[in-house]
Amino acid sequence: MIQTTDRHASSATESSTNGKGKDPVLWNDWHVVAKGVDLQPGTLMKFRLLDTDLVVWRGEDGQVHVWADRCPHRSVRLSNGKVEGNTLVCSYHGMVYNPEGQCIKVPAHPSYPPPKQACVRTFQVRERYNLVYVCLGEPEKDVVAFPEWDESTYRCYLTGPYFIQSNGYRAIENFLDVAHFPFIHGGILGDLDKPEIEDYEVVINEAGVFAKDIRVWQPDPYGTGVGDYVIYDYWAFRPLTAYLRKYSPNGDCLTLLYNVTPISEEECVAWMSGSLNYAHSISDEEVQAFQDKIVLQDLNNLESHFPKKLPLNAPLEFHVPSDRSTLMYRKWLKQLGITYGIL
Repeated sequence: MIQTTDRHASSATESSTNGKGKDPVLWNDWHVVAKGVDLQPGTLMKFRLLDTDLVVWRGEDGQVHVWADRCPHRSVRLSNGKVEGNTLVCSYHGMVYNPEGQCIKVPAHPSYPPPKQACVRTFQVRERYNLVYVCLGEPEKDVVAFPEWDESTYRCYLTGPYFIQSNGYRAIENFLDVAHFPFIHGGILGDLDKPEIEDYEVVINEAGVFAKDIRVWQPDPYGTGVGDYVIYDYWAFRPLTAYLRKYSPNGDCLTLLYNVTPISEEECVAWMSGSLNYAHSISDEEVQAFQDKIVLQDLNNLESHFPKKLPLNAPLEFHVPSDRSTLMYRKWLKQLGITYGIL
């Protein structure tokens, strides 16, 4: 697993809970903040989403809660506290908060009824595919589905989190882009001797952006030692959630669901959910190590973008035909009225 937790922690110490730079499209969407397996009953962690500090915790009953990381008494971080049963206890004065975020106990005054305003700001949570999702606003849609997760013919896995000093849209564009394969993933996903990308179709519809039948030459796509073309289909279902399907004539299929969580306008965390209906003899560790390797190869370029924000309204970059999917993605973002992380 590739992590840069020190960078993440230092960023979190400077964040706020006032919804800085609030963008309604992102604010009302679902974002991954933790892997379920990392959040055992009785544990808590801190996270930063859209410049908002959060505390994420799981009670002894198994329920996950995501709150603003601020005690309403004297504004210290609740992430410095502890979970007791199904309550969260502040580290400063021992204030006890129930699962609804209401203060139910003031240790210094056992008979004192806490005021109604002694309530932490709470957010809606969904737990799917071993990931914890949160919405800071009012969700207009459900969490993006990953149908292979429950298919018996597919072997599923989860990698990340990958902390990236990059704008989240840049990370999604990198995921949608196949023309960089020979140069960044040479010998694995591409070949310098065959970098050509033929024209392909991309559309915007009610589900988002869909690019289909993208042919890419790969050195050994089927584990036979023989190079061949493979076909990719891509979807961008949400501004920061994308999905791909890679398949071969013999029926082998790989799918990836890519969730990118915006820490800020220039930092993000990525999570990769994958599925395979082949290669069952390869260990989970090998599959995850391969995915980590591919992400690591992308990091240097992803973190070198300048400007870091996506120049959606500024003519700072030129385009070529193989950019068709990312160009359509940018057009879609513009139609949605996205402003956060945008130039």
